[in-house]
Amino acid sequence: MKSVLMACAAFLLATPLMANAQWRPPTESARCPSKWGAGDERGSGNHMKNPETVLRGAKLIKTGEIIELGHILGPGMPFFGTRTMNLTTKRTYMNSGANKRGSNEEIMTGEFGQIGTQFDGFAHQTHGDSMYNCFKQDDISTRSGFNKLGIEKVGTFFARGVMLDVASYKGVAMLGDSYEITVADLEGTVAKQGLRIQAGDAILIHTGWGQLYGKDNARFVKTCPGVGTAAAEWLAKLDPLLIGSDNWPIEVSPNPDKELSLPGHQIFLVVHGIHLLENMKLDELASKKIYEFAFSMQPLKMYGASGSTVSPAAIR
Repeated sequence: MKSVLMACAAFLLATPLMANAQWRPPTESARCPSKWGAGDERGSGNHMKNPETVLRGAKLIKTGEIIELGHILGPGMPFFGTRTMNLTTKRTYMNSGANKRGSNEEIMTGEFGQIGTQFDGFAHQTHGDSMYNCFKQDDISTRSGFNKLGIEKVGTFFARGVMLDVASYKGVAMLGDSYEITVADLEGTVAKQGLRIQAGDAILIHTGWGQLYGKDNARFVKTCPGVGTAAAEWLAKLDPLLIGSDNWPIEVSPNPDKELSLPGHQIFLVVHGIHLLENMKLDELASKKIYEFAFSMQPLKMYGASGSTVSPAAIR
């Protein structure tokens, strides 16, 4: 019997995915109120109230080089489910006057909170009817937007950014379909790159999956490599400003636990109040081996929206 128990223990230690697969959302009493206080709507965005967060990022600007981290919004980008974007050019009129000034505009329709390089707000995800800081969807959802946790509450982000090139650490240009990034992968990447992650940093994860964006959209949206639940909890404990990646959900999809649907979204957004930044363009940072930089981003101020298309940038 003793040998059997020892064998079982060894098996469990050797198979971290099994332990990882047991994650389930904590109770409301275990996660509310938020560490930022009862009624708080900004979550990790509260780091921007600390001037040192901004100054720490500004100190990294040495050359003035700007590297764009967002993809172009357009018909060639991958869409999920029924999400759409339509742009129709609107030629208005030729204005009167000797200078013959003509005017052009556009009419746009689409799910601008959740397309392209996108930023997730806290109204985007729930555990049942409960959102971040235990706001209830039925209480805050209206026909004209969420009256709490709307994306207009987020504000401007400017901070130290760090990129964890997990693909490079694993010796590949792109992690495999549905590869689960582990805590060991993250710790190994941080050590290899000589980084020290600080509270309030914008943490970006390079998986290489972004090279499929706009080229093989069917594969891009079908599955993706990303962080598992254990790695997500590890990242949350670092107290970041946000977590970003070059894939569509930050986390691995599908999850190894077949009973879970994108649990990382709940871990970050619902449980810990940490914003997500998806579908990033990280290839230039990776090719230039830029792991530390000033990070800048501002969501659209759309009242009551659950998210926003964004154009983040790295400045060094």
